[in-house]
Amino acid sequence: MIAVQVTYTINADFLEENKRNIATFLADFKELRNSKFLYHVYAKDDGLTFVHVSMYENEEIQNEVLNVPSFVTFQQERDEKGLVAAPVIENLSHLGSSISMVK
Repeated sequence: MIAVQVTYTINADFLEENKRNIATFLADFKELRNSKFLYHVYAKDDGLTFVHVSMYENEEIQNEVLNVPSFVTFQQERDEKGLVAAPVIENLSHLGSSISMVK
């Protein structure tokens, strides 16, 4: 199991575009209909700091998901237009869950 948390803060003038880009890639992720990954996006109370938490069964699934064109576009636009500072990427150790991703 691979689990990753990415936290970043954006400029206020990029907020709506960031939300649209997130909605687009999440819709594309849902089309994958794959039970071997989970992807969640949260906004902190300031409304400008986002936390993405993702879990993948293996590296193959992770690479498939992270190379979805709308996700690549989201990252490029966020990095080029919206970031206040570089994203913080943290690998997490999965200890358990109330749901099962693997059959």
